Amino acid sequence: MALPAPNLDDRRFQQLVDEAKRYVQQRTPEWTDHNVSDPGVTLIETFAHMVDQLVYRLNRVPERHYLAFLDLLGIRLFPPSAARADVVFWLSAARAETVLLGAGTEVATQQSESGEAVVFATVAELPIVPCALDRLVTATAAGEYTDRTNDLNAGKDVRCFQAKPVPGDVALFGLSAAVPRCVVAVRLDSRVEGIGVDPRQPPLVWEAWTGDGWRECEAFEDTTGGLNRPGEVVLLVPAGHVESVSAGVRAGWLRCRAVAPVDDQPFYSESPTVRVAEVDTIGGVTAVEHAETVLDADLGTSEGVAGQRFRLDRAPVLPGSPPLVVQVSSAEGWQDWAVVEHFGRSEPGDRHVTLDSTTGEVEFPPAVREADGGMRTYGAVPTKGAHVRVPRYRTGGGRTGNVARGTISVLRSSVPYVSSVENREGAQGGVDGETVAEARIRAPRQLRVQERAVTADDYEHLTRLAAPTVARVRCLPAGPGAARVLVVPDVVPDLGGRLRFEQLIPTDEMLAAIASSLDERRLIGTTVAVEPPFYQGITVVARLRSTDRDVADAALAALYDYLDPIRGGEDGTGWPFGRPVQFGAVFAVLQRVAGVDLVEEVRLFPADPITGRRGSATERVELAGHALVFSHQHQVLVGEP
Repeated sequence: MALPAPNLDDRRFQQLVDEAKRYVQQRTPEWTDHNVSDPGVTLIETFAHMVDQLVYRLNRVPERHYLAFLDLLGIRLFPPSAARADVVFWLSAARAETVLLGAGTEVATQQSESGEAVVFATVAELPIVPCALDRLVTATAAGEYTDRTNDLNAGKDVRCFQAKPVPGDVALFGLSAAVPRCVVAVRLDSRVEGIGVDPRQPPLVWEAWTGDGWRECEAFEDTTGGLNRPGEVVLLVPAGHVESVSAGVRAGWLRCRAVAPVDDQPFYSESPTVRVAEVDTIGGVTAVEHAETVLDADLGTSEGVAGQRFRLDRAPVLPGSPPLVVQVSSAEGWQDWAVVEHFGRSEPGDRHVTLDSTTGEVEFPPAVREADGGMRTYGAVPTKGAHVRVPRYRTGGGRTGNVARGTISVLRSSVPYVSSVENREGAQGGVDGETVAEARIRAPRQLRVQERAVTADDYEHLTRLAAPTVARVRCLPAGPGAARVLVVPDVVPDLGGRLRFEQLIPTDEMLAAIASSLDERRLIGTTVAVEPPFYQGITVVARLRSTDRDVADAALAALYDYLDPIRGGEDGTGWPFGRPVQFGAVFAVLQRVAGVDLVEEVRLFPADPITGRRGSATERVELAGHALVFSHQHQVLVGEP
């Protein structure tokens, strides 16, 4: 089978002639005879025929030449990026000494029959610092502090808030040490006094004092029902937690604050009490990256000539800290050669190399013949017979690292006192290296845009360059001289194939990076807002007839796949912005499910994905131009035919 020929320039003879005639009309309007009998038109057709032949030959250059052309234009293939996730390291028991996890500690997913385990490594050192409760202080919303430590030590019942609680009352827990990025368990023995609240959604928030003020702690678990029964609250203390002085005492402070109720949320009619309070560090959280470390990679032996190329055994190569260096043996020992972007500024004695992160190819400085016939080397050349190695580099990256939450569960490195690991959210940010086919699409756009944003397509293209991990981007006008860029992050569904609403909200870091990039390229006077789209929740309630009892799961999967903002819609590329959801389309999706004998009834309900409230049944749910659909708790009932 013949290889497909590239199409670098799709213009043909007649298009070239027409384009030349348009230029004639613009630049020499006095030339009015454009008939084929005119000698000038004859010359145009002659040159168009020659250009057509050149284009035909150009379209048959191999891929290697195409890459060279892209390189001449300053367009290089994007290397892959590595997925990242936060992983909890659970201790087997609370320790009296600090447990230190070094940078590069490896964790992985379970190996399965369908594929190898995906390996991740910690990107920074994590000290899991022990702590204990030193002080218990209560404070009213008006700022009156009372130290209740002695009462607690005496076994008395201590009110957490005022007798008649109000929003703003707090109970402060002074820890023996600051525990940034640690998981602590606050164990409480409480008497049921805090009546009036719903234990499933108490009006409470846990916070920790950092150098920037009070920051909210993520609550992994709360078995106290809002401080109303014995149990424990498992909290992730944010980074930046430091010791400070409060109520005249220096400690690492946590606080439980009563907040104003929302909607129909009930509030405390009496204050909850505690008679026993203990705090222990039971784990820590740190970021991991889809990467493996390779040590002492041997590249081979130098031939002593300029422009030598060596290739690492494992690619792609990920950036890291410290940066990658190449070492060459010499009489004095191993010499470091620094990686540079290019050799344009390299002097003959500089020990420089370049690295292609995608292929893992290391290139030493070339020698170039100059006009006077002499040779100039753009950097030093290793001596003949010298050994070349890379002492340490990291490899990994790509979409395979975007694993679902709960799948990173294997501790590959030996760490004392750590019993298990888990990722509570899916890994994000893994992007495969750019292919030549993708570069062919990007190159014309990049040449046209030239690093400035004018049209909506320009904004969308530059957004993808600024954040390659976005799944979808849409630019809409937001009034005169204003643009609105809507960003949907690329996320991995949970193991059931369903997205959670919080996954679809881009991080502040992603929005800031995009906004900063667009701000440098927008037209003067144009304002740009970068934000997530509005997500319209949809609940489908359907009744089917089938002899297959498992058809309900298949029908639910079909609904979640179809009404998906990232991979849904008719073509599987994501639900179109602003497209309404109609009864007939949903009916057809259910009818196509294997095993369905009859679709008896389908009802659509608009829903709020945050509060869960549903609207009235309708046959068509309208979506605004800046809105996408979000599947919210579909229900399928199956009966006998």
